[in-house]
Amino acid sequence: MKLSRRETAVLLVLVVCLIIINIINYVRREQRKAHHILYIEELTVQISVNAASTEELETLPGIGPSLASRIIEYRHTHGGFKTLEDLKKVKGIGDKLFAKIQPYLKL
Repeated sequence: MKLSRRETAVLLVLVVCLIIINIINYVRREQRKAHHILYIEELTVQISVNAASTEELETLPGIGPSLASRIIEYRHTHGGFKTLEDLKKVKGIGDKLFAKIQPYLKL
């Protein structure tokens, strides 16, 4: 099936619009995340790894939606974290990331 020039132009405009919308959403999400991180740093609030929601976990530096979901999944599967060090058992959390988020965490 061959597209006419007009159909190709319309398709191109739609693709460009989708890309722009994704970029805008990404920038907004990063701005909200940066705001939450600054808020946490200012208050030195500690988040409970055994009770935090996905949104709360995402405010931690280096924690995005998928990693927050893996933390919650690990928590449900293993009955919670016994120590903060147990977070390193979650895929994607190594020594460097753990050191970065540890000051903001409690059990």
